[in-house]
Amino acid sequence: MADKITLTGLELQGRHGCSEEERRTLQKFIVDLELYLDLSAAGKSDDLGDTIDYVAVISDVKKIIGGTSRNLIETVAKEIVDFLLRRYMLLEGVKVTLRKAAPPVKEKFAGAAVEIARNRATESLAGIWKQGRQWKQQRQA
Repeated sequence: MADKITLTGLELQGRHGCSEEERRTLQKFIVDLELYLDLSAAGKSDDLGDTIDYVAVISDVKKIIGGTSRNLIETVAKEIVDFLLRRYMLLEGVKVTLRKAAPPVKEKFAGAAVEIARNRATESLAGIWKQGRQWKQQRQA
């Protein structure tokens, strides 16, 4: 069983959506994160340097949500996952759930959400596979 740090209910503002109105108006997004890493060293040392500082993670996620407008929340969630795996080398995996609290629809409901989970091993293998495929295509051209 993997150790994890869980951050839930982070409320942030951003401008994401397919309509012009959504991209003009600040909207509320709710983020849940699961950060998978070995916490045994931090448990023994009581030292922040042996874990991931969730305050820094929150700041990073806030910059992404508040940054460049995207059409899809899928894109925003993927950007969060990719960024966190690049920045925090202790991370073995990450799962993000990104909710749009008030999508522009007539029906009343609690919001739309996407969930993306990645781990460092599969992302590394996917990158190697993609590079190999590109190399093969270049050789065939």
